[in-house]
Amino acid sequence: MQKKGEIIYLLMFVLLFCMFSCESARQTVTNKQEKNMDKYKISKSDEEWRQQLNAKQYHITREKGTERPFTGKYNDHKEKGMYTCVGCGTELFSSDTKYNSGSGWPSFYAPVNEENVQEETDQSLMMVRTEVLCNKCGAHLGHVFEDGPKPTGLRYCINSASLDFKATDEKAD
Repeated sequence: MQKKGEIIYLLMFVLLFCMFSCESARQTVTNKQEKNMDKYKISKSDEEWRQQLNAKQYHITREKGTERPFTGKYNDHKEKGMYTCVGCGTELFSSDTKYNSGSGWPSFYAPVNEENVQEETDQSLMMVRTEVLCNKCGAHLGHVFEDGPKPTGLRYCINSASLDFKATDEKAD
């Protein structure tokens, strides 16, 4: 019986630790957003972003969330055109660099212009990754990995909810 009590006590401790960790992470994101308001060409208050974006877009772009794999509207998207930032309209990725990585997220091997994206080290979830952000408004887009195809060897793994799309007249193959 004593072991059962110890296990329950341990589980409660882990649960409380997780709750405080999540709250701390949320507060860290909020504090970073407030500090970064002057860092980007487009800076809006939290309330302005909430009015502009739907709940999913806000969570992903402003709180650094991630959509579930294979659920995003652009994962299997094949139209020719330009993928833009949902927050500010900056051109980010061309359909010419999009490919099927099998990851469940839209994948690109290069941004349309390297100056339009920013990369930062992300140490969340007990791993080190490279986060990709819009360089104009600071929207979290996704992550970049070094396992992509030629010519760059990069895989920009991007959340559909952080993107808009502007079609061109060309048809995809």
